[in-house]
Amino acid sequence: MTEQTPAQTAIPVLTDVVTDKDATGLSEATPHVDNASLIAELQTQIAASAFALTEQVLHTALTEMEATLFEKVSKRLRQELPELIDRILREHLDYDSKDS
Repeated sequence: MTEQTPAQTAIPVLTDVVTDKDATGLSEATPHVDNASLIAELQTQIAASAFALTEQVLHTALTEMEATLFEKVSKRLRQELPELIDRILREHLDYDSKDS
């Protein structure tokens, strides 16, 4: 097992990664890539990742809200439907006036 130096275990800072050609994946074949192109590429990657994360979080939130709403509607229907059915049947059959 080889021991790592503090420089090898340190977490890179975004500015270090942007300025370090090896960390950005640039090869010897593309030495003329300017910072503007690199920044544009990074912006695109960050925006795409942020959008994917946002979509995932919204989907999860909507799924949870849908489940909560479904539960509330089901509970209310269980509570109110029997009474509604009873009232309508009694009104239609004129049940109360026959008992009197």
